[in-house]
Amino acid sequence: MDTKTIADLKIKARIVRKDIINMLSEAKSGHPGGSLSAAEILVYLYFKEMNINPKDPMKEDRDRFVLSKGHGAPVLYSVLAERGYFPKNELMKLRKTVAMLQGHPDMKDTPGIDMSTGSLGQGLSAANGMALAGKLDNKSYRVFALIGDGEMQEGQIWEAAMTAAHYGLDNVIAFIDNNGLQIDGFNKDVMKVEPIKEKWEAFGWNTISIDGHDFEQIEKAVIEAKNTKGKPTAIIAKTVKGKGVSFMENEAGWHGVAPNKEQTEQALKELEVLI
Repeated sequence: MDTKTIADLKIKARIVRKDIINMLSEAKSGHPGGSLSAAEILVYLYFKEMNINPKDPMKEDRDRFVLSKGHGAPVLYSVLAERGYFPKNELMKLRKTVAMLQGHPDMKDTPGIDMSTGSLGQGLSAANGMALAGKLDNKSYRVFALIGDGEMQEGQIWEAAMTAAHYGLDNVIAFIDNNGLQIDGFNKDVMKVEPIKEKWEAFGWNTISIDGHDFEQIEKAVIEAKNTKGKPTAIIAKTVKGKGVSFMENEAGWHGVAPNKEQTEQALKELEVLI
């Protein structure tokens, strides 16, 4: 990846983080921590990697994306708006009655959403279904899924992991947002999920460990995943919950709490983009 592309993607990730803070502040509710941790992953996929067309959101050969951790919808909404799927002013209507953007993704009312999610543990199963359909129809599209590390406490994730390996779904690439925290605290205290890499390997997946905030590492992992045949790939992305906002970083309390006016001002100051 050239330095210009990296610089552009970094700027875009900061813009996305500012969008997240602004929309949650306006809504006075939502989930900042896990949205901020996934910014680089989604920015890379939507601005560099995925075969998509905002003017034709349902085109048949598009790559698909499933946000299994549906409460992280703000980061997905920001990326979709920045990519041109809908006007950015929709972001400030987040969670408003009859508005398009609700607390969790809705594929019926929001352009660019490939799967409605919210109940944790279900996203990878949906991604598998899309990928298997692609295989049966001889389509070349790929399906990306973003899974929360706390979400791996759900048994359905492992049923889906077994299924993807059984059917050799090499068109499935799952990112694990490994920020180490969930609503009730550290994963290791609530329900230990480690060792993550070894578990996915044991279920028959190609596994890659990366820094989830490093665009070069994200790109290298995606290239390896695309070149891996006969098995799905899990990219275990080490991230920081609340990334980019000092008082939110690594704090479980910011899982599902919106910032007040003063906190919003401080966060936006920290995220100021110099173009």
